[in-house]
Amino acid sequence: MGNQLFQEARRFVEMAKSASPADRPNVVSKAKNALTSAYANSTVAEQGQLQKMQNELDQIQ
Repeated sequence: MGNQLFQEARRFVEMAKSASPADRPNVVSKAKNALTSAYANSTVAEQGQLQKMQNELDQIQ
């Protein structure tokens, strides 16, 4: 089944990466919120992956 919050964070990060420039700030904000929620409820291995996703978000802002 997996960590639902982790999967949601991954989905939002992917959406942010493909969002149009006009939609990007809103989608990035949602992705950051999802990452924060997922991080608090994840394993150490998942936290490492979430950090990589955070870095991707930082690059597209």
